[in-house]
Amino acid sequence: MAIAPVIKRQKQKLRGYREYIGEVPLEMFLIPSGTFTMGSPKSEEKSYDNERPQHNVTISEFLMGRYPVTQGQWRAIASRADLKVKQDLDPDPSEFKEPYKGIDRWQRPVEQVNWYEAVEFCQRLSKLTGRNYRLPSEAEWEYACRAGTTTPFHFGETISTDLANYNGTGDQGSYGRGLKGEYRQETTPVGYFKVANSFGLSDMHGNVWEWCADDSHNNYENAPTDGSAWVDGNTDSFTKSTTRLRGGSWALNPDYCRSAYRIIYIRRDDRINDTGFRLVCDGGRTL
Repeated sequence: MAIAPVIKRQKQKLRGYREYIGEVPLEMFLIPSGTFTMGSPKSEEKSYDNERPQHNVTISEFLMGRYPVTQGQWRAIASRADLKVKQDLDPDPSEFKEPYKGIDRWQRPVEQVNWYEAVEFCQRLSKLTGRNYRLPSEAEWEYACRAGTTTPFHFGETISTDLANYNGTGDQGSYGRGLKGEYRQETTPVGYFKVANSFGLSDMHGNVWEWCADDSHNNYENAPTDGSAWVDGNTDSFTKSTTRLRGGSWALNPDYCRSAYRIIYIRRDDRINDTGFRLVCDGGRTL
């Protein structure tokens, strides 16, 4: 029998900060230090060998964006040519430019930005604020997404379109014993579902894929265990031109939204309407 996910809401005091990019707020939450098991067991439904071997990773504390970077945040930085580091940025690259159910379009996540443009955004924001903003490593992303859980999703064994934005229709529209749902066919404003994990992060499952900092690797053999980005100077052209993305998106099935899922076939110079990113901050000015 199909079941709906049971959401365990943990009440705890979250640490972090809010600052403004012009008039646009940016919220960053502290992700505490800890050790977790990265990857998925073979018993996890629709898991892949590139999510193995499972291995323990010890993470030092860092800050992560409460939400993916929004269109409004992107515009505030991309329009600042005076902050340019290496390349120009289109202030309005996203496909979805209309309000969503009365919610301002600038609260949608930015999409159609490639990896290099996401890095440029981080560098410009660092230049403006004096903090060290960057893309997360895969290990940091998964640790932050799981927030102490070991289930396929941070809210449990299954997922529903009442909790996240993905394609919940068709033969692959449900996961495990979960229910099928709807297919919105577009992004939703960040925080739309009012669901967060125990670290306070929203939209970790679905909505837009999120770029990570690592080079691509086919599995976790010899992966770092300290949470750092796995950048090894591999000269293979395919490996160097692609990177892993995390979190799933509005366009794909629920199994892609699992905490452990790693997508590989997107090139770093691709701009796609279901791909964005989330910020990490790990130093700079006193928080």
